Order: sequence, then structure tokens, then C-alpha cells
Amino acid sequence: MKNEVANVNTGAVQQVEPIKTIDNYLTNSLAREKFEQVLDKGANGFIVSLTSLVKSDNMLAQANPKTIMSAAMTAATLKLPINPSLGLAYIIPYRHKDKNGNYVVDAQFQMGYKGFVQLAERTGQYRTINATVIREGEIEDIDIITGEIKRGKRKSDKVVGYAAYIKFVNGFEKTLYMTKEDMTAHAKKYSQSFQKGFGPWKDNFDAMAQKTVLKQLISKYGIMSIDMQSSDMAMALASDQAVVSDACGTPSYDYIDNRPSGAVEDVSFGDEPSVPVQPVQNVHPVEQVQTPPPVQQSAPPVAEAPVNRQMAPSDDEPAF
Repeated sequence: MKNEVANVNTGAVQQVEPIKTIDNYLTNSLAREKFEQVLDKGANGFIVSLTSLVKSDNMLAQANPKTIMSAAMTAATLKLPINPSLGLAYIIPYRHKDKNGNYVVDAQFQMGYKGFVQLAERTGQYRTINATVIREGEIEDIDIITGEIKRGKRKSDKVVGYAAYIKFVNGFEKTLYMTKEDMTAHAKKYSQSFQKGFGPWKDNFDAMAQKTVLKQLISKYGIMSIDMQSSDMAMALASDQAVVSDACGTPSYDYIDNRPSGAVEDVSFGDEPSVPVQPVQNVHPVEQVQTPPPVQQSAPPVAEAPVNRQMAPSDDEPAF
């Protein structure tokens, strides 16, 4: 069935066939073969899921099909389903101005909270991983040197901050806390859509904040190495909230919501359901090792990078 969409330049209503567009792209390129190389027997199911996703989202149907395919290939490479209800990874249509000042729609790849947890599980190095909302009174004090939190007793339901915690099987553990004021400043700095009063930061602030604090913690203290499982996490951090180019070769990342003010005029993040963030414990249930942990090479902080730089921004993504 055809969908009615507005031409982003003229405003005229046009009839488009989103599935035909994406089907033609798959049929007339090597994309299907590349999906098969990455997913083997799971390729057909992933392609069906992709076409269903485009069919269900009118704005995604308007997106540049190459950006849709690059986002899909990123998800496939990470072995993450793109079904929005799962909360692992998303392909999100984003309407913005190109370098010539014309309105265009591109597809972004975006990680979900549970996607980061899934990649952490695969490494076999995480014993516990969690992110949570902090309410008034729940934190009594924070050691400014170690970052360790002294827990208190809740005084009210008022949200005052957000915390993330990771613990490795070798005993190394780390906590990161951000106040609500810090998180609001972060969203204002790195998300043009939030500044304009729309988007997931506006609609699902607490969910976005929990993902952000966990992503920050993993990027600083998570295990990043050249083995496949750890390199997947590095790829996820770099690809999150980006329009990905050349996902099968040397990818580049365009963080279009982190452009200068005025470049972003409208945005659609689809109709993803809101899935509560749940703590994940005993990811790798073994006895704690008593020997000191090995020295970890931490990744750089997750500050939203300028356009086309190899570093991940923080996090405009749908509720997970």
C-alpha cells in the first residue's frame, strides 16, 4: 500500500512505495550478498525485518536508501536485531538540511541501552552492568578521588541524578554519577533537537539519561581491544547516533544532531515503544578473582564529535 508523504522542498503530497524502493536497492546491488556474508543463514530474516521496518515508518520511507542500508549493515555487523520493540538497535529517520540548505531525510544508526548490555555480555568480561535513576537522598556522599558512592536513604521520589555501574570478572569495578543538572547541560550542548524542544531527550529524558551515563562509563573504563567482541563495542560507540557511510569498508560518521544551531529543523524518531531499563546482574557469574586487575586502556570520553569524525556523540536515541 502506498503512503502519502509531503515533499520536503515543495510541501506537495506525493505517493511513495517504501518497500519497492528498498527492495530495488537490495536487488540491484551487492547488499544482499554482503548481508549473507555477515549473517549467513540469518540474512533473510534480517532483510525481511528491514523491509517491514521501512514499510511501517512513513518518514523512514523518504530517507536516502543508501543511509538506510548503511545503518542496517552496521546493525548486522554487530549482530543486533533492528526490531524496535527489542530495544537493542534502531534505524531512525532524521530530517535536516544538507550542505546546500535543502531539506533531506537520512537514516541514523542508534544503539539502545540493551544493545550496549548485549555487547558487554558477549565479551565474557563483565560480571555486573547496570544504569539507574537516583532519587533524592539515595546518595549520601561521593568520594571525589575513587568515585565510590556512599548510599543513603530515599527522602522523596524527586529525580536528582543518574548512575551507572560496571564490574569485571577480574574484580575491577567502577561507578559513574551525573546529576540531573549535569545531564540537562549535556543534552543542551550536544543535541540541537533538545534545544528546539523535541526529540527523545525531550520525550524520554530519564531513559536517555540512563543510556548516556552507561555509555560514558563504558567508553572511559570498558575493555577496548582488537578481539572481535571488544571491537564490536568500540564500533557501537562510534556508530551510535550517526549517519554511517561505507559501513562495509572504512566507515565515516556524520552526527547530524550535533551540528551548529540552525542546521536541524525537524526530526522523527519513529514510534518505538518505551521499554523500562532493567539492571543486568551476574552477566558472567564466576567467583571474584582476588588478584589485582590488569591495566585497562580506556577509550576517550564520549563527547559528541563534530561531523565526520571517528568518535561517538552522546545519545539522541529512542526510549529503550
